[in-house]
Amino acid sequence: MRSRRTLFEREIELAAVDEALSEVTGLRTDTLGAGMDSLGLRAVVTGTLLDTPGRHREGHLSHTDDTELLGDDAEPPGRPRGGLLAFAGRAGIGKTSLLTEVRRRAAAKGCAVLSARGGDQEQAVAFHVARQLLQPQLAGLPEAEARATLGSWYAIVGPALGLCAAADGPPPDQQGLRDGLDWVLTHLAVRRAPMVLVLDDAHWADPESLQWLAAFAPRAEQLPLLIVVAYRPDELPDHAEPFRSLPGRAGGRPLDLEPLSAVAVARLVRETLGTRADDAFCRECWAVTAGNPFEAVELTAKVRDRGLAPTEPGAHLLRDLAAAVKGSGLVARLERLGTSTVRFAWACALLGTEISPALAAAVAGLGSEEAADAADALRDARILTGAASDADILEFVHPLIATAVYRAIPGSVRVALHGQAAWCVIDAGLGPAAAARHLMETHPDGDTWVVQQLRAAARETLRAGAPDAARRHLARALREPPPLGERAAILYELGCASLLTEPATTVNHLRAALEEPIADPGLRHNIVYRLSQVLAHSDRLGEASDTLARATRVTGDARVRLRMQSEQFMWDAFRADEPDSPARSRRLARLADRLTGRDLTERYVIGLRAWDATLRGEPAHIAVQHAERALAGGFGWAEADRGFEVPVLVALTFMYADRPGRTEELFAAGIADFERQGWHGAHLSFGYTLLAYVRFRRGRLAEAEDFVRMGLRLAERVGPGTPAHWYAVGILIEVLLARGRLAEATQTAEDYAFGEPFPAAVVFPDAQTVHGELLLARGLTKDAVAELAAAGRRLDPRGMRNPSWCPWQLHLARAESHETPERAVATALEAVSRARLFGAPSAVGQALRAAADVSSGTARVKLLEESVDHLERSPAAYELACALVALGTELRRGGRAGEAAEHLHRGLDAAVRCGADGLAESARDELAAAGLRPRRLRSTESDVLTARERTAAELTVRGLATATIAEELRTEEAAVVRLLSAVYRKVGTDRAGLGPALAAVSGESPGA
Repeated sequence: MRSRRTLFEREIELAAVDEALSEVTGLRTDTLGAGMDSLGLRAVVTGTLLDTPGRHREGHLSHTDDTELLGDDAEPPGRPRGGLLAFAGRAGIGKTSLLTEVRRRAAAKGCAVLSARGGDQEQAVAFHVARQLLQPQLAGLPEAEARATLGSWYAIVGPALGLCAAADGPPPDQQGLRDGLDWVLTHLAVRRAPMVLVLDDAHWADPESLQWLAAFAPRAEQLPLLIVVAYRPDELPDHAEPFRSLPGRAGGRPLDLEPLSAVAVARLVRETLGTRADDAFCRECWAVTAGNPFEAVELTAKVRDRGLAPTEPGAHLLRDLAAAVKGSGLVARLERLGTSTVRFAWACALLGTEISPALAAAVAGLGSEEAADAADALRDARILTGAASDADILEFVHPLIATAVYRAIPGSVRVALHGQAAWCVIDAGLGPAAAARHLMETHPDGDTWVVQQLRAAARETLRAGAPDAARRHLARALREPPPLGERAAILYELGCASLLTEPATTVNHLRAALEEPIADPGLRHNIVYRLSQVLAHSDRLGEASDTLARATRVTGDARVRLRMQSEQFMWDAFRADEPDSPARSRRLARLADRLTGRDLTERYVIGLRAWDATLRGEPAHIAVQHAERALAGGFGWAEADRGFEVPVLVALTFMYADRPGRTEELFAAGIADFERQGWHGAHLSFGYTLLAYVRFRRGRLAEAEDFVRMGLRLAERVGPGTPAHWYAVGILIEVLLARGRLAEATQTAEDYAFGEPFPAAVVFPDAQTVHGELLLARGLTKDAVAELAAAGRRLDPRGMRNPSWCPWQLHLARAESHETPERAVATALEAVSRARLFGAPSAVGQALRAAADVSSGTARVKLLEESVDHLERSPAAYELACALVALGTELRRGGRAGEAAEHLHRGLDAAVRCGADGLAESARDELAAAGLRPRRLRSTESDVLTARERTAAELTVRGLATATIAEELRTEEAAVVRLLSAVYRKVGTDRAGLGPALAAVSGESPGA
């Protein structure tokens, strides 16, 4: 507790503060550090901001940028080092005084100080604490400068921090907003280092701010940032629980503030009342306050104001004086100040922290002079503090006083005052969101104005990225209740607010909305779209499809009916239990073939047709033709009221058709859309995860692993068991198997329970097939046969016959070869037939290698030679490496070591470049068995075409035959084949797509 710049019995806490400040300012000495080791004042880094591998957002300061600004990772002596310092204690124990001293010492050491305080009345105000911390640092900047400072984060965090109004369109997701706040605080900490962030009364902080800070706090040790928080542990709400377990300088727990001893209270009494205070009087002061610093200070102030002699004869009066400091005694003291003063105090208690005198006067119904007199009286009574000017902000002397005053307001009066406060807040131009917390405390009364304000507040908070707050506002609006004709709209808005966080609740709200009378057909249609979307995302695809089918039958508008059909086609495409997939495919084909793509709905239908052609294994050029038609009119990934599924499916159509370079272009644009929108949860997880799959299929295994692990981390931030997990874990297992890390792949499957029951939705790669592949790699061939055969029985009746999309037959053939070799050959040759129908070189090459694996005799070599021939005309570098090593191995075992050597050397080089360590080791073993040594890699392959590669590519685009190109380049045909193979891998296409891909690389039109 502070008295005349003295903090009594806080030596350990202040030592911790000094140690932390010394470290964050880079002034820590070995002596000081050694002296503090016994206190266990060391924080632990537990997390970092995720950043995109190899790229940073424009205007963003990434974690890499932070560390570059701070210095090398070696952490030299004296390097600034932040952390978290937490103090816990009951009310009145001196937390605020301690944090005041922290701020003073931090400023004295040249630290920038950010300060905020939770408020009992502001707990429901989203981002109240975040605004206190960050808004003062940015609000004074002109808009242009603020935009330049925050870059693309401005539109995402600006509304939450009160810097700008939210733009129209979908809001950022909660994770995206937190990432934005992370960036802002990181930016400030680095640019204004060293920095100290002080949060008082954290137990009253709003959930949005507290959850953000709790997640960010472990990063502080990587920055010149010290975070200091104080809270009451017995009042810490559930959403603040992470603060209890955060690592900090108190050895993983907060420093508990203890009551003052009798000696400390005696010192405090004598500093206030003089040395004449005798021991008995001081001891009684300690006894009646139980060593609570706030009560001790207030008690001594009362003694002084009463002129009571601080000696033993007057000690018996202390208990009554102490009672007046808090609770009913405080209330009685307040009531003696007069009715106007009481009403002003009540109004201040309603308004919370940072109280505007003018606003308090309006709420209390007082004139300016009467309000000024009341404020003076409350200052004299040590209830309020703050200067006497109307423009100055008032505060309660202590939160305990504010709580006592608020609780003393009679219930009916408190409700009425909250209603008055809401009107006054709106009248003062502070907006519906500021008024909403008061409206939440009023009784429902069928007031349409209340409904309007709560709906407006919900829109504002939702666009700012606080769906939970929006949901509370809308739920209260329903209880008002609203006019009957507005119920459906409010239920729809409520469903939109809970879409990402509570899908089951969203379904209930939206279904209830459809039961209400709805005059606006557009509203009914939007409810249907949203309901089908949330059902699908909840793994209830059949219900989503049925919902759209019912709505389609009663819809008279042809364009609306077309959109509903397109949405139903989409969800049916993801259904693993669709009853009649071939019939749906035929209907889709007939519809798509007559559409021109004049609007987004038509382009969605055409895009779904492209994907359906891919799944069914129609010729690849047909799928690509439809995909290009879908893209012709524009195809954003973050369209308002649309999902991102169809744009993703269109992009993947190019990948399966051996044009992954085109897929990557579309994914780059789509991920940029997500980031601009502030969608850093499931959307970004899917983006990075599927981009990893594209890299995997191109044979860039190390990059694929980086991206899929990032996608998995993003999925884990969203929550366990989401669809994103199935995608990410399946792809990660495939990548690990390709890299030869079987044990790690097996452990990953165990860690994430990757097995039955598999999801009801179609995922890619197909989860059951990946599980079968893993069983096969582990040598569990019987289990693998059962799993892969089950996958075939599930997919074949649906017409999903493309081995490029799902190679279950390839793995099944290898598994069957152990006990039923004839059946294995038949299975593999059926896969080859399907692959030839699709026509993508990589699909044919993979199927031919699988056929070779289960065949015998000379057929193996012929099949592998044809596999290599096809794969050399594809961008699938890893599959080419596998085929080369397999062919070299087969030739060596057939006694043709000379021919084997070239294939094994090429296969080894390709495997190393792909990051396929297991395959590379196999190639080395085969070379050793042939009595050969691996040759040194000539260079590391890049995506830049060499002059000869570009010439060969340009001649190919002109239609010249391989032999003619060889003559032009004065080389052999085999050399031209290898040049073009490198081109296909680098550009990311096959021969059919080489013209547009080469033009895109060159920045020219295809005909140039």
